[in-house]
Amino acid sequence: MTNCLFCGVAAGTIPADVVLRTDQVVAFRDINPQAPVHLLVIPVAHYRDAGALAAADPLLAGQVIQAAQSAAELQGLTDYRLVFNTGEHAGQSVFHAHAHVLGGRSLTWPPG
Repeated sequence: MTNCLFCGVAAGTIPADVVLRTDQVVAFRDINPQAPVHLLVIPVAHYRDAGALAAADPLLAGQVIQAAQSAAELQGLTDYRLVFNTGEHAGQSVFHAHAHVLGGRSLTWPPG
C-alpha cells in the first residue's frame, strides 16, 4: 500500500529498530515508547486494522500474537500487555494492523 508507514518498515525502506523478523511478521521498537519496553508487531501484508486482519487471515493474526510473545521473551519480559487499537476512536493512528507489546514496569488498569 502506498504511503503506509508500517508497509515501509516491513519492506525495509523506512528504518526501524527491529527485534524480530519473519517472512510474515516484523516486531520493532516504538519511536514514542509508553513503557520501558514498547514494541510494535505488524504483519508484513497490509491490513487496515486487527479486525480486518482477523477476518481475512486468522492464521496470520495468530502469527502476530505468537511473534508478540516471542519478541516479549527476547526482551526479557515475563509480564506484558498486548494491545490492538482498532479504529481512530480506539487510539489507532497508523492504519496498518499492529499489536503493542508493553512491559518493563507495573501497568495500571484501566489504561485510559
